[in-house]
Amino acid sequence: MSKEASTHIDLSEVIAYAQANESPWAREPGADGAQWGIHRLDPPPHNRLLGPVSARGPASGVILLGGREVAHWGEPDRPDLTFSIAKTYLALLAGVAFDRGLIADLDAPIGASVHGIGFEGAHNGSISWRHMLQMCSEWSGACWGIPDQVDHFRTTTPPWPGAEAGTKGEARTLCRAGTYWEYNDVRVNQFSLALLHLFGRPLPEVFREAIAGPAGASDDWRWDGYDNAWTTVQGRKMQSVPGGTHWGGGVTISARDQARIGQMLLRRGLGETGRVLSGQWIDWMTTPSPLASYYGFLVWLNASGQLAPGSSHRAYMAMGAGASITWIDPSLDLVAAVRWIDSTRIGAFADRLSRAVATGT
Repeated sequence: MSKEASTHIDLSEVIAYAQANESPWAREPGADGAQWGIHRLDPPPHNRLLGPVSARGPASGVILLGGREVAHWGEPDRPDLTFSIAKTYLALLAGVAFDRGLIADLDAPIGASVHGIGFEGAHNGSISWRHMLQMCSEWSGACWGIPDQVDHFRTTTPPWPGAEAGTKGEARTLCRAGTYWEYNDVRVNQFSLALLHLFGRPLPEVFREAIAGPAGASDDWRWDGYDNAWTTVQGRKMQSVPGGTHWGGGVTISARDQARIGQMLLRRGLGETGRVLSGQWIDWMTTPSPLASYYGFLVWLNASGQLAPGSSHRAYMAMGAGASITWIDPSLDLVAAVRWIDSTRIGAFADRLSRAVATGT
């Protein structure tokens, strides 16, 4: 652990807490298959990896105050898998599409802009960009061979009626888009495919050019797809990338680069080299959805203190299994990228950090 000498805030106890509560996941993916990854919870034959994974590093992190790094620990420059952090990065790409005029209306059906990829018909044809961004699309189908049913009953808001509630992977009755918030990785992957067709370019290329580079991130990151996730867009063979590492692949990036992207969000879209995203998009991203007050556009909100009761209700985070978070608190001018912390300790970590920064001790 080390800290910048220029800060008067003692963050040693906060960092010690993160290190003492390291993720229980094995460092090597194959060391304990029963305790590594999300795919293992799926019904067969979908409880297997389709894309690359890698060994993880130690508990690591970076803390920025006022845009200045005031603390780091572990291996902050080591690129590591981030799982569902990639969902928030898809929301950033959707913001680029909106700012460029590729998405003129968030409430327009996706099928009006991209054709022949599964947004047709009476049910899927009504799904809008906003539905996908707020996780309430009820999209039905298979993406890269995985049916949306795999994540049915994973979690819904409001809760599915008790008498009909099933276990994860059991089929449930589909409803009109906008009726239920459901955390469903297949639908997020379908959203990523829609963005690929909308841009007509591989999303990692767009992310590097439009988000990571202008935000000041290094080039030492990657966004991998599944082995079978290849398609042809405008005559060019491209790999679609997932919104996480549920079945492998996803974003591998360092804590420092996560923090730099988080700092851009904190500054409402301003990066190191100018504007990256409109302030309007950041505001929309961080507005609670009608169905789930703890969720915005593919980002988790502390709007009612659900994530961290002792932290600002303006705080929000990108979060991935394992766990990886980018915690952003505009009220404290604070960004923290935290890698491989026990997911059950995220709220307690955020509260300790908020208290230390707010009190200056």
